[in-house]
Amino acid sequence: MVGFYTCIVAFLIILAVFDLWVGVSNDAVNFLNSAIGAKVAKFRTILLVASLGVLIGAVMSAGMMDVARHGIMNPTHFNYREVMTIFLAVMVTDVIVLDMFNTLGLPTSTTISLVFELLGGTFILTLVKMHANPEYDFGDLLNSSDALKVIIAIFVSVAIAFFFGTVVQWISRVIFTFKYKSHLKYSIAIFGGISFTALAYFIFFKGLAGSPFISEDTKTWIVSNTKILMLYTFLGSTVLMELMHLLKIDVFRFIVLMGTFALAMAFAGNDLVNFIGVPLAGLSSFQDWTAHGAGDINSFMMTSLASSAKTPILYLGLAGVIMIIAMGTSKKAKNVVKTSVDLSRQDEGDEMFGSSRLARVLIRFCSNAFEKIDAVIPASVRKWINSRFDNDDAILENGAAFDMVRAAVNLVLSSMLIIIGTNYKIPLSTTYVTFMVAMGSSLADKAWSRESAVFRVTGVLSVIGGWFITAGVAFAACALVCLAMHFGGILAQTAFIVLVIFMLIRSNIRY
Repeated sequence: MVGFYTCIVAFLIILAVFDLWVGVSNDAVNFLNSAIGAKVAKFRTILLVASLGVLIGAVMSAGMMDVARHGIMNPTHFNYREVMTIFLAVMVTDVIVLDMFNTLGLPTSTTISLVFELLGGTFILTLVKMHANPEYDFGDLLNSSDALKVIIAIFVSVAIAFFFGTVVQWISRVIFTFKYKSHLKYSIAIFGGISFTALAYFIFFKGLAGSPFISEDTKTWIVSNTKILMLYTFLGSTVLMELMHLLKIDVFRFIVLMGTFALAMAFAGNDLVNFIGVPLAGLSSFQDWTAHGAGDINSFMMTSLASSAKTPILYLGLAGVIMIIAMGTSKKAKNVVKTSVDLSRQDEGDEMFGSSRLARVLIRFCSNAFEKIDAVIPASVRKWINSRFDNDDAILENGAAFDMVRAAVNLVLSSMLIIIGTNYKIPLSTTYVTFMVAMGSSLADKAWSRESAVFRVTGVLSVIGGWFITAGVAFAACALVCLAMHFGGILAQTAFIVLVIFMLIRSNIRY
């Protein structure tokens, strides 16, 4: 059996590489779309900035690996065979689901796919174990409260991100207008100061506080002095932004590139577990079993997984390098970014999606609501606000989908929302937050005209619907695969391994 499980672990590691490649192809949209959509720099420059963020974030992500070890299941009640069955089923299902969404060009959440796959596999084996031993209870085998917390937070973040994306972009546009370069004299310093402070907090204060390279005393000092550090950062950055503006340096371009770095770092730090957490947990289980299990796969309980992971920095660094290569070379990554940018662009152009009845109903409802709000606003105020949203003279870089004001708002707001979620220990999907902020900001910018609104709302509904479908498909598919592997044993596991290899080869040849 040692030889067979050695092959299983090797396959899990190979799948981790594929999962990194496929997952980053999908999640690159989180931190690339704003910079690419605004044409803030050459693609190579944007990629270099994002790559630095990914590499640093990956090295700092060691603490997140516990999600796969004991975030959903209670490993003390599962034996080695059951745990490895769940891990193999999760990885098989995950690669197939993510590759399917990338091929369709639809953003999805690697967080929710991992959570629901772990939930599906653990749930089905929990039922099997409870049937065999009625003394077991769901709470003994499944961490249902933690899983429910993750799920609720992910879906609530959709509405929150869209709402704040709309409101903050509307306020920013009223301040700067579409001719933003003529309204920068004083406002750019404050806007830049707030943006820089938020991103500096995101990159340095939160990043350093969770870094394995910083001593505990330094971490304690950072946490206890965060408020005063934030104040000094805001004052210093506000002065710096004004000086940059006086020296004719594009402050918005700087903020967008810094935001790209920040979100790339956060993505790697928070989401790396989605790609390599399960294979590393499988490797840890295998090492524990070979050292202490005496070859027994049915009675050796995986108590070791209840402890925190100690992931070697080398593994994390290699994962970061693979993500960078995938981000720069994958055609699928560019396809997913194109979907998000197209739904956000300022002009009309060819629409990717058709119309739907639900989209028309939503647009009609929103139009009626806005008309009632307009009725109570004085005519002079309405006229002034409308003048601030005159996009006839919008300043767009050559071929850009939207301007740098919106790109900066997208990145800064996404970062701040993720910071708030992290502070309150609420898990958020970076995909959900960044995509819905982008949709909210484009709506506030009136990028969705009467002609294009129905098509773009249909597109947003299609993407959101895809997320819900991901959850259902991931749960059901992993449950079925796990059940087949549990009762089918070595033959079923081998068959699924061959099937996944065939599907991945065919998918990459056809794409």
